[in-house]
Amino acid sequence: MTELLQQVVEGVGSGAVYASLALALVLIHRFTGIVNFAQGELAMISTYVAWQLVASGMSFWLALPVTLAVSFAGGMLVERIVIRPVRNAPELTMVIVTVGLFIFVNAMAGLIWSFTVKDFPQPFPDGGIDLAGARVDWSTLGIIAVVAAVMGLLYLLFQHTSAGLVMRAVACNPASARLSGIRVGRVLMLGWGLAATVGAVSGVLVAPLLFLEPNMMGGVLIYAFAAATLGGFDSPVGAVVGGLCVGVAETLAGAYVDVVGADLKVGVPLVIILAVLLVRPQGLFGRAAVERA
Repeated sequence: MTELLQQVVEGVGSGAVYASLALALVLIHRFTGIVNFAQGELAMISTYVAWQLVASGMSFWLALPVTLAVSFAGGMLVERIVIRPVRNAPELTMVIVTVGLFIFVNAMAGLIWSFTVKDFPQPFPDGGIDLAGARVDWSTLGIIAVVAAVMGLLYLLFQHTSAGLVMRAVACNPASARLSGIRVGRVLMLGWGLAATVGAVSGVLVAPLLFLEPNMMGGVLIYAFAAATLGGFDSPVGAVVGGLCVGVAETLAGAYVDVVGADLKVGVPLVIILAVLLVRPQGLFGRAAVERA
């Protein structure tokens, strides 16, 4: 029982990271209807910015808000330069654009910082606490706390601010919002900036657990897609719940399913994606699309 609880705790810690990136995917999809395949790479390059600031002598907790501000500006720039010119293009065109952005950002990171693996500082102290016999590291608790704080701030933004009300109006019906005098293009820029900021949090959280290199977010993106698919691409709460479920499922499958083990855990999110698309395509918290005849 203690071993099972230990695996669940580790799964929740991993799932919190997946939830953060899944949340960024959901934000982009709600605002624009786009599945952003470059979301992981945008998070990766933000993590490099944080690493560069720390390497120059800045403390991690001072470098973090600077990184988030840079990520926010970068997300808005991507929407304005890359996405807006093809905003009304067919869905396949949008997929190709985001895949192209994935390749470009990955190559640019390799050109600037090289593909050499780098260590990223651990922002949380060593050690941990015992919970019913299971060891919970401070890093796990810190990751969960950060993701919970991000969820809380997003809730306050969308539910208790005028800017959040405007963003919700654009996400619900851009055409009606434009007729109401809302500058939809500017709001979409803010949405991309917000998603890039949330994604940067996932990159900064996962880098100390892995190693910093341009391809580090590839696997995390697969888990984030599984989380968003499970929770529903139109539900921020579903993204978080889905991320936690995917993290726990991956950890338990790796520990107790001999066929999976440590090497085939990446197959778990793929199985989850396939199962959800077959059984409930809108996800656990999503709403099925209804079309009028």
